[in-house]
Amino acid sequence: MTIKAVVFDAYGTLYDVQSVAAVTDAAFPGYGELISQIWRLKQLEYTWLRSLMGRYEDFSVITRDSLSFTLKTLGLTFDAAIFERIMDKYVHLDLYPDAKQTLAALKGRKLAILSNGSTDMLNALVRNSGLDAFLHATISIDSTRIFKPSPRTYELIEAHLGVRPQEVLFVSSNPFDVCGAKSFGLNVAWIERVTPQAMAAELAKADLVRPLSMFKAIRMQMDEYGLEPDYRIGALADLPKLMAAP
Repeated sequence: MTIKAVVFDAYGTLYDVQSVAAVTDAAFPGYGELISQIWRLKQLEYTWLRSLMGRYEDFSVITRDSLSFTLKTLGLTFDAAIFERIMDKYVHLDLYPDAKQTLAALKGRKLAILSNGSTDMLNALVRNSGLDAFLHATISIDSTRIFKPSPRTYELIEAHLGVRPQEVLFVSSNPFDVCGAKSFGLNVAWIERVTPQAMAAELAKADLVRPLSMFKAIRMQMDEYGLEPDYRIGALADLPKLMAAP
């Protein structure tokens, strides 16, 4: 393939959104995983609802609102200090272990992030994690005032990097994002971190379905939109080999 740029989603692709559970559990022992899963589900839902309603607020506002919803729904008492301590994790999310090595192996092509994250959130996250040493651009959808998977968001890649859709490999672990990018006309690699077989096995052996298992079943399986990624890989570390293939 003739690929001039590799563009990554941020949350859930390069950065492990599940890593917030360490902070939520420290703040609310026994509730950490439940908080993190409801928070993420509502965060995504709010991006889509605000896009449909034409009532855009940036991702930092959406992240705060969805956290507030989660804590109130669970009946948890919190003060401003606890709330801000949890929120701060979103600019200090853990990288997936193979992220830096993968980006280093892809040097020679333009590398970028395209994310729903607000400009300030993304810049802080990229700087704090050290990915700024590898990236040519960190692109927020802020300027479009609509969230992925709107086609307008994927147009930002060509505007910022000067490459046509057919010259881009877009990488995401989020099925909604994969479908959006594929519908737009990008080459797409889906990081399938949880296969249907693994999901079925996990659910079959559980007496009680854990919040994380439910999240995997709802948000980490490919959606039925008649759109398939060009490539399925199991981890970021599989990308260099994929890019080297004739």
